[in-house]
Amino acid sequence: MEHFFKRTRACLLASHVDEKLRLVHNLAKDMRQDHTHMNQALNQFGEPLSSTSNGCPDRPLLVGALKVAKRGFGSIEGRMIMIHAIAHIEFNAINLALDAVQRFPDMPASYYTDWLQVADEEAYHFELIRTHLRFLGADYGDYPAHQGLWEMAEKTADNVLERMALVPRVLEARGLDVTPGIQEKLRQAGDKHGATILDIIFADEIGHVEVGTRWFHYLCQKAGQEPDETFF
Repeated sequence: MEHFFKRTRACLLASHVDEKLRLVHNLAKDMRQDHTHMNQALNQFGEPLSSTSNGCPDRPLLVGALKVAKRGFGSIEGRMIMIHAIAHIEFNAINLALDAVQRFPDMPASYYTDWLQVADEEAYHFELIRTHLRFLGADYGDYPAHQGLWEMAEKTADNVLERMALVPRVLEARGLDVTPGIQEKLRQAGDKHGATILDIIFADEIGHVEVGTRWFHYLCQKAGQEPDETFF
């Protein structure tokens, strides 16, 4: 696909939320229609963006993790803060998947198509969560948020094996661990729609952890390393 990596970097750099979503969906659609030319695109990898380049909008205000607003389920306000935090996680997940595409050269073609597909699904998740947040009475950017997910991207910017180990297999896997508890509290608060949205996200995130695991094992095998020992 012509200019695949250039377009991926444009997606990552896009700081306007709706523009980023549109660019990601369009690139993923084009990739699915023209995936046979991905091997040719590998010859045009180019220079990765700086690890600080993550295309964030002006809002939400980014603060330290201890300064984010208190989340809860006993009030609409508390639920909006919780749903906003999930929306921010999904927005960061878009950037993390795009960065996995554009940062690491010399991987098989299917590595890049896998992570672009993940970015496309994360964009869909963000849209679902933002729509529900708007229904509750708020919007993405209304509450402060932190950048813990992206900080891990910066720490693993120089090593694709570490990225596969620590982002999908730790951070995203932790999200799977806590989701059922959040869903139960949403149902208790009468927010069945929010819990159902998390069902959709939960199913897709299992696949994202599997993608990370598959490429982690590939890289371990390539390096002659034992996966479990290397991971721990």
